[in-house]
Amino acid sequence: MASLYIKDSETAELASELASRLGVTKTEIVRDLLRRRKAELEPESPVASLRERMRQWRAAHPLGQPTGFVADKAFYDSLNDEDDD
Repeated sequence: MASLYIKDSETAELASELASRLGVTKTEIVRDLLRRRKAELEPESPVASLRERMRQWRAAHPLGQPTGFVADKAFYDSLNDEDDD
């Protein structure tokens, strides 16, 4: 049987107080808090490569349908109200 001896009196008192308020044992309180802290430190999922993240983004945000318009120099000149050169 494993044991954990808490030498710090403030920590032991906090564990006792919280255990009594929740109606559980000090062991359960310590186990729960340690599991929560461990979960906070672990990444939720492995970090995907940039290529994989871009693939997922492109799948979620597909390109629109082609409009048939040509984006050439004349088109951009028309946006600026420029005359033909």
